[in-house]
Amino acid sequence: MIESLEKMLAKGVDNSLLRFGLGKGYLDLGENVKAAEHFQRCVAFDPKYSAAWKLLGKAYLAQADFAAARQAWEMGLEAARAHGDKQAEKEMTVFLKKLDRHL
Repeated sequence: MIESLEKMLAKGVDNSLLRFGLGKGYLDLGENVKAAEHFQRCVAFDPKYSAAWKLLGKAYLAQADFAAARQAWEMGLEAARAHGDKQAEKEMTVFLKKLDRHL
């Protein structure tokens, strides 16, 4: 899957959905730095993409970048609330609470 998405990107196709797919693919492979890069581009295209903010936070958390994870989830909460995305809002609230307990 990643290969075909990377080919599309190389051909000049670039949008939030493509970047989300790449980010998710790399996150699933444990390539957290690459995942974060794609999720960053995704939310640059669409700042209201709450699922991308959620996974961006997870990519940062996996890199032990706790401040960046917090920031991503806080931005994601704003996006989720603005969109009425209750599930993403709940998940990111839990992630932030766990992060607070961890630190």
